Amino acid sequence: MNKNIIKIKILNSHIKQNNIFLPEYATPGSSGLDLKACIDKKITLSAKNVILIPTGISIYIENPYITALILPRSGLGHNHGIVLGNLVGLIDSDYQGELMVSVWNRSTQDFFINPYDRIAQIVFVPIIRPEFSIVKNFKKSVRSENGFGHSGV
Repeated sequence: MNKNIIKIKILNSHIKQNNIFLPEYATPGSSGLDLKACIDKKITLSAKNVILIPTGISIYIENPYITALILPRSGLGHNHGIVLGNLVGLIDSDYQGELMVSVWNRSTQDFFINPYDRIAQIVFVPIIRPEFSIVKNFKKSVRSENGFGHSGV
């Protein structure tokens, strides 16, 4: 079986002493790897505000047919209103900077982020890179050209 190798660079000296910040799967069946807050002390995320949290790592995917998506953690979103400020983060295969997580508190209560807290998850997915062919008309399909909600509720 061909494994996809993703290069990871440790950017924060705390991580070099303690691998707790490295992304990891919570269970054998997990699709996403947890990303953790690489911070020195507890941060208050005020209600209705957005902050940028460092992860202390960078990755280099290299393969243009793989991308990474940073997604919110469902428990944080549902139970505390903590989601991503950009809703979904897209990490291109050639990006090599630190992974930063835009965290948005959409609730009416302040939320506290502690060092090592799992704040998001990262999922690696295949990419299809199509070539475009300009045409004058499309072959007729059963679907109309109407947009959102055209098929009813």
